[in-house]
Amino acid sequence: MKRRTQWLLSIIFLLIGFMVAVQFQTTSHETEMRDTRDVWEVREDLKIQQKHQQDLLEKIAGADQTIENYEKQSSREQVETLKGSIETLENKIGLQKKTGPGVELTIRPIFDEGASGQEYPSVSPHLLSRLLNELNTYGAEDISIGNERLTNLTPVRDVNGSTYVNNRPIGSLPLTIKVLAEDPEKLLDHMKASPSQDIFNIDNMEIVFEVRDQLVLPKYDDPLHLEILEEAGG
Repeated sequence: MKRRTQWLLSIIFLLIGFMVAVQFQTTSHETEMRDTRDVWEVREDLKIQQKHQQDLLEKIAGADQTIENYEKQSSREQVETLKGSIETLENKIGLQKKTGPGVELTIRPIFDEGASGQEYPSVSPHLLSRLLNELNTYGAEDISIGNERLTNLTPVRDVNGSTYVNNRPIGSLPLTIKVLAEDPEKLLDHMKASPSQDIFNIDNMEIVFEVRDQLVLPKYDDPLHLEILEEAGG
């Protein structure tokens, strides 16, 4: 096999391995759950984990199919297949800007007109992680929060009382979340029926959902810390 083909094959296997490996970390950013979780919370966690498992199995099957197709092709076809696969994988893990139909969420504060001295609300890591899990469960394909593109490695955490995404603060409300989905209307219906709105209302916030024909999500800019491969020889 030519060195160029070996190099491209190494790249695609590395990206496939990355996608499979990070699947196990999709919930690593979540805050610790309370020991007194009720039955509803346990069922929701089970549903989310089942979705993660299904996604992982689909990624493994896709990788197997890519390898099988590759082995049947000529050297030139192999190179073209690998280039196409690399571009597809980069798109899936958020390394490219992406556009498409979806749902735009705006989280904004609500205030009781009769109350005085109310504290300006903010979205905690726990609330944001819960909302993101629901979006992923109900059909979200790609998500951005403000100017931050989410990947399976995106941490959502508390830093000195502020919520950080991709190691950057999300800022104050209103907060815009863009979600690409194959069926935006179906996603919207699921989210309107979910308990998320009531949970945010408790903390003096509301979520406004709008279906958009065209949303633009930024690419993920932070380094993925993948090993740099260099072609040896001439």
